[in-house]
Amino acid sequence: GGGSRGGGGRAALALTGYSSDQLKQALLADVPGYRRAGEPDAGEYGSLKGIQNFGQLQRQVSLDKPRCADAAGSRPAVDKAAPAALTSFNRGDGQVVTETLMGMPDEAAQRQLDLRVPSGCLVFRTRVGTQTAEHRVSEFPGGTIGKGSRTVGVSTVSGASHTRAWYVVLRGRHCVATVSLFGPNATRAEVEQIARQAYERSEHYLP
Repeated sequence: GGGSRGGGGRAALALTGYSSDQLKQALLADVPGYRRAGEPDAGEYGSLKGIQNFGQLQRQVSLDKPRCADAAGSRPAVDKAAPAALTSFNRGDGQVVTETLMGMPDEAAQRQLDLRVPSGCLVFRTRVGTQTAEHRVSEFPGGTIGKGSRTVGVSTVSGASHTRAWYVVLRGRHCVATVSLFGPNATRAEVEQIARQAYERSEHYLP
C-alpha cells in the first residue's frame, strides 16, 4: 500500500517530504542482464514483505557471536514507520540484486553511513538447523557514491558452497538507499555500479 497507511505518509511529509509511493517511483526500473522479480513493494519500512522475510530468516539463525547478527549492516536500523520501497531482480545463475529506498532526515541518513562492522565480527559462524557456515566480512567506508556511501562484502563458505554478498549503503536527498548483490559471482565493482545507477534515478525522480 501507499505511504499514507498507518501515518507513514504524515511521517514522510514531516521528515522528508517523500511518500512511499514517490520512493517506489524512484526505484531502479531495470538492471541490465537481470529480470525484475515481481512488482516493487512500498509502504512503511516495517511492513515491506522483503524486510519481514529477512527478519524471519534472522530469527532462525544461531550465531557463535550473537553481537554479529547484522555484521554487514545490510539492514540499517530504521524507524519501522519510515516511508520505504523495495525492488528485486534476479539472473539465471542465481545472482540477485535488491534495492531498498528509505526516506529519512539528512542527519539520520548520515548516521547510517557512520555505522561500522562491530569489532570482532569480521569472521563469525552461523547455524541453521544442522547446516553451518563461516562468514568473512570486509568493509570499505568513505565511499563517494551519491552524497556519501559505504560498501560491505560478506564471503560465505558452507560445505562445498561458496557465495558472496555485497552491500552499498548510500545517501541521497533526504533518503538512504541500500543496494545488495548476492550470488557466487557477486563483485564489489558490480554492486557499486548498480548503486550509482540507483542514485542517479533517485535524484531524477525525487525533487
